[in-house]
Amino acid sequence: MTGTEQTTLQMGFIGLGHMGEPMALNLVRAGLPLLVWNRTPAKAQILETAGATVADSPADVFRQSSVIVLMLADEASMDQILERGTPAFAEHLKGRILVHMGTTSPEYSRGLEADVKAAGGQYVEAPVSGSRVPAEKAQLVTMLAGTPEAVGTVKPLLKPLCREMVDCGPVPNALLMKLSVNLFLITLVTGLTEAYHFAQQQGLDTELFTQVLAAGPMSSDVSKIKASKLVKQDFSVQASIADVFKNNRLVAEAARKAGIASPLLDVCHALYGETLQLGFGGLDMAAVVKAIENRTEHVNAVSNVD
Repeated sequence: MTGTEQTTLQMGFIGLGHMGEPMALNLVRAGLPLLVWNRTPAKAQILETAGATVADSPADVFRQSSVIVLMLADEASMDQILERGTPAFAEHLKGRILVHMGTTSPEYSRGLEADVKAAGGQYVEAPVSGSRVPAEKAQLVTMLAGTPEAVGTVKPLLKPLCREMVDCGPVPNALLMKLSVNLFLITLVTGLTEAYHFAQQQGLDTELFTQVLAAGPMSSDVSKIKASKLVKQDFSVQASIADVFKNNRLVAEAARKAGIASPLLDVCHALYGETLQLGFGGLDMAAVVKAIENRTEHVNAVSNVD
């Protein structure tokens, strides 16, 4: 790669999964020169067709980019890509800004920030609120945390992804905000799913149920989308059961460490765990109805025995 290309190609993006792919595509469509890498090559080919440059390895992304976005599934994946705990980590991060857009524990993020700074780099938390559809439509809400200098550099680069961007202060406030929002989302969707199940079991017209819901004060974009999925039994994934279970765990752990009660979340944690055990981890979070249906079947089986 020539020196001119290295100067132009300022931004790297690692992790082209369920959320990362549409996010990276929106950056390319906005005209940003983007260098991408993904463990599964087919995902990177989609970005290459759209106009991105595909790197041979994560190390190439770090070497050729001044700002690197990570949109990875978990902490272990991040540490592996960063080669954390090895001399390569400092080589990757010195003089660069690392942008963490996934969802991890706040404690992990705080420790990563310290390591990045020790390596001579800068660090920004930028988790997002929104699932696959808002990501495709560039309607995510991005929460930012880090030093004002680093956040100021990153903010205009991420703007093509977002409907709104919110400065949350120092690390790990963005992730704590994300977990707070997720707590509401998880309990909201689970409550909607139980209400749908109740209406269905009572023999009501579920289309009418969604009509009444959409006309009343409880209506929201989330309720409309998830209610429609329940009626159609369409569990194509926007936010998977497995991912929601992970997020639920992160919120619960943060609550425990802070001595905060989370009674509704704890019930949801059990339900999403049951849905996973039933084999529905890859389906949309609305499939938590499977666990509720299973509990109803169990109640009826016990009643019939009695």
